[in-house]
Amino acid sequence: MNLTTLTIGLLLIPSLLLGYGSAKADDTADKIKAAIANPDRPAQDLERDKNRKPFETLSFFQLAEDMTVLELMPGGGWYTRILGPVLAENGRLLVAIGADRAVNAVKDKPGFETTELIPFDRDNFTREDGDRRWSLPEFSFGVKKVDLVLTFRNLHNFTEKGRYNLNKAAFDALKKGGLYGVVDHTRRHMQDDNAETWRRMDPVLMIKELQAVGFEFVDYSDLHYRPDDELRYEVGRSSVTGNTDRFTLLFRKP
Repeated sequence: MNLTTLTIGLLLIPSLLLGYGSAKADDTADKIKAAIANPDRPAQDLERDKNRKPFETLSFFQLAEDMTVLELMPGGGWYTRILGPVLAENGRLLVAIGADRAVNAVKDKPGFETTELIPFDRDNFTREDGDRRWSLPEFSFGVKKVDLVLTFRNLHNFTEKGRYNLNKAAFDALKKGGLYGVVDHTRRHMQDDNAETWRRMDPVLMIKELQAVGFEFVDYSDLHYRPDDELRYEVGRSSVTGNTDRFTLLFRKP
């Protein structure tokens, strides 16, 4: 090989890699759109698409179709029903903490072949008398080298100690460079904790807490900014529910 040939080859490598990355991003985008458009999704899921903006949210969190993703506390499985099919062919979806109902609902269905439940003992949850939030002890998910951890509107359910241990377990499960995407209801900065605001979180405090675990703050999105939410009322109120202002934050394990 002469010098000219070698030089041309080296110059082509970045272009080839760029093309590969673009192709993978296009594949992921197509799969997210297909999962959202899946006619098997329940009608109540479809009704929430406009509010939750799943395509934009998962794109912001840099989801790729060949990732290993860990979803925490999926509730009824709204995001699980989108993530599973996106990852079914080339990736893997792990679901943990209160996830039995969500995983059982999609078990043996097409598109969820690589969706897997990580068992979590509910006895790990403790709550002091009069405390609205749960605490968690130090624990491990028992997995390593996860590419992306996601949690949607769940941090508010835990005490400061519980959040630390949850976020630390997520940190330990991630590979170096792995990402952590967080969405939750917004509380006004430094606002007192009370019966109306307890299910809201101060995003500045959440950033500080995640940095204390070891995460680097990467970016935020205004996808779920709601200027008409006064940040004063309980998120379950009929005048507020479904239209709360939510912070959308992305972190990286260095």
